[in-house]
Amino acid sequence: MINKKPSFEKISPSFGSSISVKQHNKEVQNNIAYWHFHPEVELVYVNQGQGKRHIGNHLSYFNNSMLILIGANLPHHGFVDRLTTNGSETIVQFKLDFLGKIFYNIPEMGNINALFERAKKGIIFKPETKKLVGPKIETLLECQGMSRVIKLLEILNDLSLANDYSLLNVDGFAFETEPQDSKKIDIIFKHVNNNFKRHISLDEIADTVSMTTPAFCRYFKKATGKTFTKLVNEYRVVHATKLLQENQTSITDICFECGFNNFSHFNRLFKEFTGKSASKYRSEMKRMIH
Repeated sequence: MINKKPSFEKISPSFGSSISVKQHNKEVQNNIAYWHFHPEVELVYVNQGQGKRHIGNHLSYFNNSMLILIGANLPHHGFVDRLTTNGSETIVQFKLDFLGKIFYNIPEMGNINALFERAKKGIIFKPETKKLVGPKIETLLECQGMSRVIKLLEILNDLSLANDYSLLNVDGFAFETEPQDSKKIDIIFKHVNNNFKRHISLDEIADTVSMTTPAFCRYFKKATGKTFTKLVNEYRVVHATKLLQENQTSITDICFECGFNNFSHFNRLFKEFTGKSASKYRSEMKRMIH
C-alpha cells in the first residue's frame, strides 16, 4: 500500500530569520535525493560540482557549476552526485512574501515579481550572471539580520535584470492540487535512477507503486506529460552526455553503457533530446573545455 503522505519539505530558517541559507561542501550521497516541493522559492548555486538537474519535467546533466532559481511548489529532485571534494553548493530558501505582502506589491518590486513569475518554470542562469551573482550568494552565509535581507534583495535584483538565462520546465507540471502524487513519483524516479542501464518493464515499474500496468501508464502520462519509456530514455541520454564530457570511451561503448541496445536508436534519441549528434556534442564540449 502506498503511503499517501506527500513529500513536502518543511523549510525552517534559524530563529529570528525569514531566510534559510545553508551550504554543502562535500559529496552528497545518492540516497538523500528525493522528489519534493515546498512553498518557498529556492536559489541554488553549485560551485565546482556535477550531477543531474531534475526540475518538473526537465532533466539534464551539469558539469562544474550551476545557478538556478526554482519557483514555489515546483517539484524537483535532489541534485544527485553533485559535489566533488573541492566543490560547494549553497542553497537559499525564502517565501515569496518574506518581506510582507505590502512590500511585495510596491512598484520597485516589479522586476523581482516578474522574476518570481518566470521561476515557476525553473530558471537556469548562464556564465555571465553566474559569475556575478554566485559569489554574492556565498556571502549570504556570513550575513545576519537586515544585512542578509539587503544582500538577498541585491541578488534578486541582479537576477531580475539578467538576460542570459533559460527556462527549464517550460511545458511541465506541478503538484499543487494533488501533492500526494509526490510520493509515487519519488518511488518511480528512484527506481529509474537506480536501474536505467538495464531494461525496466512496465509490469516491473507498475508493481513498485502497487498499480496495474494500464493504470500506471494512464497515471504516469497524466502526471508527467510523457510516457514512461520516454522518461527512461531521457535518463539514458543524460547519462550519455555525462560520459561524453568526462571520458574518451567510444560512442558505441557509451551507447551500451547507458542501457541502449541499438546504436542507431541511441543516435536518433540523442539528437532528438539534445539537438545534435553524440559526436558533435562531444567535439563541442572539448572546444568549450579548451
